[in-house]
Amino acid sequence: DTKLGIGPTIENGFYYDFLFKKPISPEVLPELEKLMREFISGKLEFKGKAVSPAEAKKVFSAGGGSAFGGKNQPFKLDLIKEFVKGKKKLTIYETRTPKTYNLKPITYFVDLCRGGHVKNTKEIDPQAFKLTHLAGAYWRGDEKNPMLTRIYGAAFNTKKELEEHLHMQEEAKKRDHRKLGQDLDLFVFRDEVGPGLPLFTEKGATVIREMERFIIDEEIRRGYRHVRTPDLARVRLYEISGHYPYYKDTMYPVMQVDEDKLVLRPMTCPHHFMLYSAKPHSYKELPLRIAEVAKLYRYEKSGELTGLMRVRSFCLADSHIFCTKEQTAEEIKKVIELIDYAVGQFGLVKGRDYAYRLSLGDPKNKKKYYNDPKGWREGEETLRQVLKSMRAPFDETKDEAAFYGPKIDVQMKNIAGKEETAFTVQYDFCLPARFKLKYINSKGKEEQPIVVHRASIGALERTMALLIEKYAGAFPLWLSPVQAQVLPVSEKFEKYARDIFEMIRGQGIRVEISDSNETLGKRIRQAEMQKIPYILVVGEKEEKNGTVNVRQRGPADTKAMAGKQEGET
Repeated sequence: DTKLGIGPTIENGFYYDFLFKKPISPEVLPELEKLMREFISGKLEFKGKAVSPAEAKKVFSAGGGSAFGGKNQPFKLDLIKEFVKGKKKLTIYETRTPKTYNLKPITYFVDLCRGGHVKNTKEIDPQAFKLTHLAGAYWRGDEKNPMLTRIYGAAFNTKKELEEHLHMQEEAKKRDHRKLGQDLDLFVFRDEVGPGLPLFTEKGATVIREMERFIIDEEIRRGYRHVRTPDLARVRLYEISGHYPYYKDTMYPVMQVDEDKLVLRPMTCPHHFMLYSAKPHSYKELPLRIAEVAKLYRYEKSGELTGLMRVRSFCLADSHIFCTKEQTAEEIKKVIELIDYAVGQFGLVKGRDYAYRLSLGDPKNKKKYYNDPKGWREGEETLRQVLKSMRAPFDETKDEAAFYGPKIDVQMKNIAGKEETAFTVQYDFCLPARFKLKYINSKGKEEQPIVVHRASIGALERTMALLIEKYAGAFPLWLSPVQAQVLPVSEKFEKYARDIFEMIRGQGIRVEISDSNETLGKRIRQAEMQKIPYILVVGEKEEKNGTVNVRQRGPADTKAMAGKQEGET
């Protein structure tokens, strides 16, 4: 009675979706693995053949053949309806099971599949795969469809490769930002608030605040003008920009307020365009760099929400640079330099932790992309030449551009090896035209500017998640929520510990004092588990000498440092 969904290969393995009559648990995975290995040892052959849509429907309909996988399979029939568009033939694959398995009346397995396959299971190393876990997945990713059970597996050419991969996955679990975020008291999610809406504790908010202060100060030094704009706007604004038709499914529902229709903003571009258009501009003012760390809202599907990596409310270090066509290449180069510098301060290394992707449009897809072939050619070539001039290694990917222009994506891998787009640099010749943006050129005539959209350190929440996983929660000193903790050996030395605490806090260092009744050893272990960079232990010797005993995160040794001396502040 099991209904079969889809089962593609994915990076490092595969999955298959099933609708079971009775739910299964992870405990059955070892049993399935055992059965799979038995089938492999049976040296089963795979055979594929092309069939017409009508033949395919017959195989997978209620009155289909006797094959397992072939009878009464509604999801396969759904796929056939989609795949039949523009295709005269489909492919099905089948494999027969040996009689020794006593699986009568199941004589063979058949599936709708584009192939290819190994010719025989003897080509498969029976020790080089493992079923890893179960997950829920809506059919076709639509919440209105049935929830299926997705069985994931890892698969490699050799057992050694599999073991290395599984070891890496175990390390990934230890560094999972969702677990560490809870263990280190950085953020929480509550059902009463809603999915995808993180609540940051004092410690988590400290990390976000330090990131925000850093990038605002650095951008101001580089000539950016930081502004503040509202979190919502009239729907009309997004209709003018063209965002509404493309993003309405990921925008929050429209709010009717008096005679107005308002919506929470999913991006800041239209707001910044309104600031630009509020007064006339001369070519002498360009490039004009408007920036904002802005709160944005996007209605991501519940199945796609992942900790801080994908949320419904986030802060974006956003900017829009209004410039002449001649200034565009230099401005994009400066943006890349800013990104390289900023992420370098986070300890990320180009080529190892992140790489560039040139995301191109598709001139044939007039429905998805703004129709200006010349603009697309100029934009794509400008971005390409900037990357080449900076000797930045990059890949080109078709059909990944924004609807209004090509872009450079800064791609990072999370600890599980999944690639994420962390930051973007976008070349826009479309929205300036929609908003009729102008500047007065050197000849006294009106001209349309080019706009460079960019996110210097991306969404603060996503970047924070990547940093949690990179450092396993042990942030660099400047980002650590608590930079030092003072531990008195006993109650007798709490006053001296308090003096040290006040002195350090007065210097702008984020410090705590631990004066609990727990043993010193337990308090030290707790501070270490909280990844605090410096533990300052004070007792009789330290009080007498005016020093503190310093335990630095990482090294096991300790050393004495001068504390508050006579006459010092």
